[in-house]
Amino acid sequence: MKTKFLLNPYSNRWNSKKRWDEEAEPALRAAGVDFDLSVSEHTDHLVELAAEAVQKGFSTLVVAGGDGSIGEVVNGAARGWDEKSPFPVTLGILPLGTANDLGDNIGIPRDFSAVAKMILGRKTRQIDLGKCNERYFLNNSAAGLEPYVTTKQEKINWIAGVPRYLVAAIQGILDKPAWNVKMEWDGGSYEGPLSLISVGNGHRTGGVFFMTPHADPFDGKLTFVRAYRATRLSMFQVLPKAMKPGEGNMVEEEDIYEVHCTRLKFTLDKPSPAHTDGELFASWITDFDYRIFPAAVPMLIP
Repeated sequence: MKTKFLLNPYSNRWNSKKRWDEEAEPALRAAGVDFDLSVSEHTDHLVELAAEAVQKGFSTLVVAGGDGSIGEVVNGAARGWDEKSPFPVTLGILPLGTANDLGDNIGIPRDFSAVAKMILGRKTRQIDLGKCNERYFLNNSAAGLEPYVTTKQEKINWIAGVPRYLVAAIQGILDKPAWNVKMEWDGGSYEGPLSLISVGNGHRTGGVFFMTPHADPFDGKLTFVRAYRATRLSMFQVLPKAMKPGEGNMVEEEDIYEVHCTRLKFTLDKPSPAHTDGELFASWITDFDYRIFPAAVPMLIP
């Protein structure tokens, strides 16, 4: 049966549509990939298109877009899933986003000819699936400073790409948002001040930030990092360390903790923005419930 491609033309500030027309589609056709294309027309449309594709019996959905697009598709594909049966479809990624964090985290090639070869090869690996409240995610989720920064970057239109994330991070730190939290996870608890909490299935987000540097999307666990910094200066001192994937990362700093778990619940003293795979929740919230579904989703890999 044909592979269903779901294109988000808005990814990477509309650049994805141009790259699809000029690079991706020609590479797929040259390789002989038999596919059917649906194109998103508005926010959350990919959720509907993915759910519709599952209902029509497509067994493989390939997301042509970025991390937010992947998040929408996995939520659409999971509509009606009972969380006990096998996931209804195999997912694939054709990276057209700004950061392409999940694709890079699991080794999806950036070259479209190589992606076409991957699709034809049909090799899969079962990737863990995270869930925050009622929303699924494959790469990461967060509350506190990280999604607060996302609210900033969505308003920036004078700079593009990864630099936009960095400018937004600086703006967010200057505002110095903070919360008090009560949290529990399998094996521990914490109550006190909080600047951020990042929950990772993958280790990189925003193109350059390694918020959960030891997260592994194939280990059957979520990895969360909680941190508190009392001053803007101390927050700025941590920022460059969040961009280090290995030794020297911010999790080595005092009062910053990285924890592996299967369940996580926390309540904030005041509402915070929240996101899954870079897509903000419709409203700021106080209560968060995370869980992991190990090896839940078959993912096309090279």
